[in-house]
Amino acid sequence: MTETTVSLNVRTPDEQTSVIDIQGEVTASSEAALMDAYGRASGYRTRRLVLNFSDLEYMNSSGIGLLVTLLVRANRNKQRLLAYGLTEHYRQIFELTRLDEAIGIHASEADALAAA
Repeated sequence: MTETTVSLNVRTPDEQTSVIDIQGEVTASSEAALMDAYGRASGYRTRRLVLNFSDLEYMNSSGIGLLVTLLVRANRNKQRLLAYGLTEHYRQIFELTRLDEAIGIHASEADALAAA
């Protein structure tokens, strides 16, 4: 069995916004944890989900695929997905995969919340 190496904390700065703090590695083994965090973050009134990548250690192509799945779920629920805390390396990956066109990328949590 594959060990999950990600920790996800959900915070709600207001009733329409949830922040998912991502710590560790986002890989295929993170699927259950990430979808559980999305479920906890996604309330009836939630319109904005902010992903905090400040403590991300590693993400591979399977992890990018999980973000696409998360994006599809958010879009179905008419929720906007935003992110902050990406290193330059992961910002480039978001640009190459064009995820930056679907997920608003910001420099800080304050910027992401202001844009939300």
